[in-house]
Amino acid sequence: MDLQSPFSSIHSFNYEYEWKYDVFLSFRGKDTRYGFTGNLYKALSAKGIHTFFDDHDIQSGDEITPMLLTAIQESRIAIIVLSPDYAASSFCLNELAEILICIKGNNRLVVPVFFDVDPSDVRHQKNNFKEAMDKHEKRYKDDMNKVQKWKEALHQVANLSGYHFKHGKGYEHMFIANIVEDISKRITRRPALHVADHPVGLQSQVSKVATLLQVESNDGVHMVGIYGIGGIGKTTLAAAVYNFIADHFEGACFLEKVRENSSRHGLVHLQNILLSEILRENDIKLTSSKQGASKIRNRLCRKKVLLVLDDVDDPEQLKAIAGKPEWFGTGSRLIITTRDNHLLTLHGVERTYEVQGLNEVDSLNLLTWNAFKSDIVSPSYMNVLSRVVAYASGLPLALEVIGSNLFGKDLQEWESLLDQYERNNLDNKIRKILQISFDSLEKDEQSVFLDIACCFNGYTLVEVKNLLQAHYGRCMKYHIGVLFEKNLIKILYDGNVAIHDLIEDMGKEIVLEESPRRPGKRSRLWCYEDIVKVLENNQGTRAIEIVYLDFPLSKRKGNEVRWDGTAFKGMKNLKMLIVKNGCFSRSPKHLPNSLRVLEWWRYPSKCFPHDFHPEKLIILKLPDYPHPFPELDSLFKASSLVNLIVLKFDYSEFLKEIPDVSSLQTLQELSFRECKNLVTVESSVGFLPKLKILDAFNCEKLSCFPPAINLPSLETLELCGCQSLENFPEILQEMKNVTRLRLESTGIKYLPPSFGNLSG
Repeated sequence: MDLQSPFSSIHSFNYEYEWKYDVFLSFRGKDTRYGFTGNLYKALSAKGIHTFFDDHDIQSGDEITPMLLTAIQESRIAIIVLSPDYAASSFCLNELAEILICIKGNNRLVVPVFFDVDPSDVRHQKNNFKEAMDKHEKRYKDDMNKVQKWKEALHQVANLSGYHFKHGKGYEHMFIANIVEDISKRITRRPALHVADHPVGLQSQVSKVATLLQVESNDGVHMVGIYGIGGIGKTTLAAAVYNFIADHFEGACFLEKVRENSSRHGLVHLQNILLSEILRENDIKLTSSKQGASKIRNRLCRKKVLLVLDDVDDPEQLKAIAGKPEWFGTGSRLIITTRDNHLLTLHGVERTYEVQGLNEVDSLNLLTWNAFKSDIVSPSYMNVLSRVVAYASGLPLALEVIGSNLFGKDLQEWESLLDQYERNNLDNKIRKILQISFDSLEKDEQSVFLDIACCFNGYTLVEVKNLLQAHYGRCMKYHIGVLFEKNLIKILYDGNVAIHDLIEDMGKEIVLEESPRRPGKRSRLWCYEDIVKVLENNQGTRAIEIVYLDFPLSKRKGNEVRWDGTAFKGMKNLKMLIVKNGCFSRSPKHLPNSLRVLEWWRYPSKCFPHDFHPEKLIILKLPDYPHPFPELDSLFKASSLVNLIVLKFDYSEFLKEIPDVSSLQTLQELSFRECKNLVTVESSVGFLPKLKILDAFNCEKLSCFPPAINLPSLETLELCGCQSLENFPEILQEMKNVTRLRLESTGIKYLPPSFGNLSG
């Protein structure tokens, strides 16, 4: 008698154990009804296992009756009794194929019992099984697809782990007792975990996690990480997966709120729960986490277990509870949920799944259920429902909280509350969940996050890196990486940085709380109304580090900032001043010398203030400059821009000449894209030792370019669209770093011999 542990995967999408039958018995009545299968049914029933047993032979002909099909679909486990003449019955073969579709195909447990047959005979259709299939081939010679389907079903079921009984090799009653005991363990675990009051959008995600778990493989120990932002549904997904597969393990444990419980009660408390749940022992006493780790390793190394560690935020938690795969028996599966995917990398978890937000349809479904407890909604609510769905941006937590807050409220109350939310007033429940990730950051990481959330959401990653390096005076690549790993920011396929709308709102709220009533005392200003108030009333203070002014499209016309030009005088710690648009009654009379980034579209003056000494300026952008540049030449010659790295004059209609920039020895990027009237680029541009990017895209009238260039650091040269440019400069030195050179739509007729020195 060969007894193995049967294993399949999960039942698809019945999230909380709702099967009518625990076991469906499939067998050939002539072979085993009044013997083995009858005794097995009696033993299962005596153990309290609700079993479907066709005691009245309700089958008729070859096809499965609707009653049998329903019983199969409503069963948690199918036991297939493969007797010597099982394959002789076309009905049994049809039933087997249906079971593999309805049960195993939906990843529930299918258990083969090889009763006096060799599994290899079933797998390869030998001996009795070959004789039976040969007869079927003759009988169904006009429908060989059916026979092929049966052969595949036999091969598939024979590959599953199951039980093998051979007469003369053991007692049948003991064999039956072992089966019943094993099935009993699998269906009498603790009650199913609550997944959600109204689960939506789980189906595809459960399938993807199941694929990562490779639940049909009994080899090795697999760890899978589930990660995502707070409130996105990590715990819900893990609970659904746990419910589906817990039956297939010798022991299972779902350790919820690891972060919170380890902080409140310590790691020993969690280790105790784990051991008690899996071993079913109540007298386990641990005195230290070191002892607990040792006991987990020693007691569970031979057990096939399922362990879920929910909401992990510290590597020490993983080390103490699931230090290494070999702590657990072969076939074990560990699921870890976290907001920090770097933690998974650190622990060697290679299989990970990022939980996605709900689509619009599922979002609306979840919202309406929470708000109305019904699928029937008055058409008058559809517009405001759409607003809520857009505001929540797929976050289940937000949809549930907002829906519950609005339950029983009239349309005016809906609109009033949503107006409040859209003014960056997050619901406290949502804010509390989202801010956990922010609170876990170091001080510098928090500052970088607030910069991005308030001002740079949607910028390219390269731009964000450059701006932050200018702001802090050092590379912030590591800090950006931490935000990415903690799922506070995303890097999109096009290279842009993105933040979930509600996480962005959280960041802005944190800054607003620095000074709720006086915007001039906040570290970052981005709301155009607050900025106008500060500028017009001279309310700027040393607290302000970033001003980011971007009037919304609807406010750009007819709105003028009526100020006296001195408002920046009080902002002695201002590092970044970015003005995307806006009309100003006066030009600035003062700019802080603390500035490291100055970007001002249509800068409203022909020159900088006389007391502006931009020695700290690293990025200077004056796009669409509406005046000639009489002062810039003197500014450059005065060498006050000694640390400048980026200089841009893009889209400037009045720019006719790029002046002498020989003093800008630190310059790495020079851009004057689409300056339609630019004619001359001064020869000094060709001799900047650190210049990496030179961009003259679509400067139609540019005819005088430096006759020779010696740019050893150059990587990109953009001359596309410079129709009046006829001569390519002589290259005085090999430029090994060039990777991008664009000359389309230029007047260049030939290239100098030195062009061959270009490696890109």
